[in-house]
Amino acid sequence: MAQDSGITAIAHVIQLAVAPVFLLTGVAALLGVLTSRLARIIDRARVLEERLGVLGDTERAGSEADLRALSHRARHINRAIGLCVSCALLVCAVIATLFGGAFLEADVSTLIGVVFIAAMGALIVALVSFLLEISIATRSLRIGQGHRS
Repeated sequence: MAQDSGITAIAHVIQLAVAPVFLLTGVAALLGVLTSRLARIIDRARVLEERLGVLGDTERAGSEADLRALSHRARHINRAIGLCVSCALLVCAVIATLFGGAFLEADVSTLIGVVFIAAMGALIVALVSFLLEISIATRSLRIGQGHRS
């Protein structure tokens, strides 16, 4: 019978761990988007840097302004990536703590709550950084005759 209660306890922990695992899936998808955007920013910056030597003064000034905007965007995306990875690590710590608490039969509810709140804080700040990057990208968007929006 003691084995049955142990299996039941682990089954319950697995049920509790399902939601954080789905959160990890969402964070992983967000990381895919962020890394893709960072790669596009880097590629665009490399193209602009290569062309700087052959541009006239007016075009050069515009390209330098674009490079500054790309630099700001890259910083925001880099911050968002770091925070998403931190969030994922904290969620993994929540899952590990759930299982550790079950095996040790210890009350780890406060620790789990604190770590999960930290994970959500990291995710919130990551999403704000992502929003700032999108805002910069939208402001520097050129449509039509090269006019700035």
